[in-house]
Parts: sequence; C-alpha cells; structure tokens
Amino acid sequence: MRNALPLAVLLAGAIALPWAAEALGQPATIGLATRILCLGIAAASLNLILGHGGMVSFGHALYYGLGAYTVGILWEHFRLGEPIFGVIPGSNELLVTLPIAMLVAGVAAAVIGALSLRTSGVQFIMITLAFAQMGFFLFVGLKAYGGDDGLLVRRRNLVPGLDLRQPDQLYWLCLGFLVAWLFLQWRIVGSRFGRVLEGIRQNERRMAAIGIATYRYKLAGFVIAGMGCGLAGALTANELRFVSPDLMAWQKSGEIMVMVILGGVGTLLGPVVGAAALVGMEYVLGGITENWQFFLGPILLAVVLWAPGGIMGLLGRGARRG
Repeated sequence: MRNALPLAVLLAGAIALPWAAEALGQPATIGLATRILCLGIAAASLNLILGHGGMVSFGHALYYGLGAYTVGILWEHFRLGEPIFGVIPGSNELLVTLPIAMLVAGVAAAVIGALSLRTSGVQFIMITLAFAQMGFFLFVGLKAYGGDDGLLVRRRNLVPGLDLRQPDQLYWLCLGFLVAWLFLQWRIVGSRFGRVLEGIRQNERRMAAIGIATYRYKLAGFVIAGMGCGLAGALTANELRFVSPDLMAWQKSGEIMVMVILGGVGTLLGPVVGAAALVGMEYVLGGITENWQFFLGPILLAVVLWAPGGIMGLLGRGARRG
C-alpha cells in the first residue's frame, strides 16, 4: 500500500505517453516505448527464475524467438491459405496467435528445463546456451520461413475493437500485457510457490532435506518464465512486423540478462527499468557513435561494483536518505 501512489502515478504517466509524444512532435517515441514494454516482459520473465530461483539461464531468448516465429509462421500460412503440416490452419487473430505462442514457448521450456535442470552452475548455463543456439541454427536453416533473412509479417494481428496499425493502440495493448504479467509475477513471488523458489535460491540442499521436491518447483518456474518470454516475442513480432533468427541468438539472451542486472535482480520493476535504460542508452549513444557498446561496458561495470542492487537499489537508497 505504501507504494500504491507512486505506482499509480507511474502507470498514469505510461498511459499518457502516446499523447505527450504526439503533442511534442515526437511520434517515433511511441514505437521506442513499445519496444521497451516488450523487452520489459522478457526481462521480467527471466527475473522470475534468475532473481527468485537462482537459475542463470543464458538461453532465455530462445523462447522470445519462438514466440515471435509462432506469430510469423501462423501469419505466413494464413496468407498462403495452407495449413501447417496440412492440419493446423494459419491465423492473423491475436487472440489465437498469442496463446499458441505462449504454449509453444512453454512446451519448449518444459522439454529444455526437464533436461537442463538436472545440472547446476556452469553446466546449467552452458546447456541452456546450447539449446538456444540449436534453435538459432534450426531457424537459420528453415528456408521455407526465410532462413537467416527472416520472415516478414506484412500486417499486425487483428484484435476486436482495436486497430494495431495505429502505434498508440499497439502501445497500450503491450502496456496492458506488461501490467498483467507484473501483477501475475507479484502474486507468484508472494505465494508459497514463490517462497519455495526463494528458498531454493538460498539453499537448495536444505529445501530438499525438509522434503520439498525442488526439481518440480524449479521446472514449473522455468516453464512459467518461458511462457512469459514467448508472450514478449509474440508482441515483438507484431511491433516489428518481422521475425528473424537473431531474436533467439545468444546476444539477445545476454541483452535480456543485462536488463535484469541493470535494473535490479529480484525486484518487480527492475527488469522494466533496465530495459528502458538499455534501450535508451542504445538510442542516445547509437546516435553519437556506432560503437555505443564500448561506452555501455564501463556503465555496467560501475553498476556491478557500486550498485549491486541496480537502478532500483540506487533509487531505494535515495528515497530512504530523502
């Protein structure tokens, strides 16, 4: 309740952003903000298993790419009028493509998690990375869906009562999904399930010693995180109207992890703040030099050394001093 007013003000500002951008003559800001919202969902989903479960997955972008490709492939078969495998019809309806994208990502996370969670530490990191690279090269080789050139989604999905061709309506839709995902994650973290995940992160052996099946809890969290990232990928496909294997490359996984670390591991809004900070730095520094990553390195180093709680940790300390 103490944070209710600041959150309400923040949400009101986010809702008003498209109107402010139009009034200031900066309509391109809406597209940039929509990208931040999509990446914010992806980063928040990783934070569920990284910040609360202690699972350092370096292949999380695989589910991001699978969600995006699900939308792209369904659109392509809808356009051609050819069912997938001769059985599954294509679709351009968001209420159809979005759940399917989350389901595909969730199934992939269940299979990968069932195998990779039998390991820990560096082995777990490398196995998740290996699976993501397998997915990357699989879609590079799928020439029917563009291969490494990617797949064009000519029109955004249809939603009853909305016109996603309008940037502001797509932005509000993504904002609604971000708020819904953060609310769901807040409830999960505060539940018995979330407390068990926290216990596993702190001392998995002790949790197992008191009779808790830690593997099942970790797998369930892994699947939920994968579905959230699939949701982010599906929304990104509609925002970009284009999908490519780069969406599931290891660089994208690293980018999502950087957002979590930059914003604040284990915090609710930290991943979203981190997404905004990283995309903002890319936009500003990218306008100065194409080697903007060179300046990003020292910033991340400073955050790790002097602000281990990320941006949210700095804001929290500033509020307490004030």
